[in-house]
Amino acid sequence: MTPYDPLAVDTSIRFQSPSASHWMGTDNLGRDVASRVIAGTRLAIQSCLIILISSICIGLLIGLISGYYGGIVDEIMMRISDIFIAFPGLVLALAIAAALGPNLNNAMIAISVVWWPPYARLIRGQVLSIKEREFIQSARGLGGGDFWIISQHILPNILLPLVIQITSDIGPALVTTSSLSFIGMGAQPPTPEWGSMVSLGRKYLLDYWWLSTFPGLAIFITVLIFNNIGESVRKSL
Repeated sequence: MTPYDPLAVDTSIRFQSPSASHWMGTDNLGRDVASRVIAGTRLAIQSCLIILISSICIGLLIGLISGYYGGIVDEIMMRISDIFIAFPGLVLALAIAAALGPNLNNAMIAISVVWWPPYARLIRGQVLSIKEREFIQSARGLGGGDFWIISQHILPNILLPLVIQITSDIGPALVTTSSLSFIGMGAQPPTPEWGSMVSLGRKYLLDYWWLSTFPGLAIFITVLIFNNIGESVRKSL
């Protein structure tokens, strides 16, 4: 879908302003900004999906076990989640990304590590409210094992709030990923990632405004769209 190769360098057209041939202008190496913004869309969506899927898997496992079995297992797991929640998410993700090394894969790992506690707490709360209901007691009385009860009776009944939480978290996940790339702990040049493009453009902001403006608008519009989708899902469900 990109009109030009997003990584192609052509120094003869450096810093061209938006025109018919280059809708969003060119950057300091003559690369087409529109092509890089379009290519960055795939990275943005892919990063969000990987972060959310990883966080959901961790949070789902911990939340189900903690809520269903309770006792000392619940105490240990919730205290671990409290440790992660005690630190600002972006700061903790920054520290983990710095320890692992600056690249996009490590940034996604770092964000996933700090993103799971809200899912674990949400799922735990749902499990606690469901596991004592009559249909669960009936399943136990009929000889249903723990795995059967969790997978067939509890899990389907906690999917609704989980879906609402997921749709609400896509925007913040994108902003966090772009923030790490902006400060150099995420995607590295020449990868066409929105946060790193905004970071590159800030050096030339007064003279070549389009370098930061268009990837910044891409972040703004995408987050706005997903936030509206999340609100619509919450209201309809």
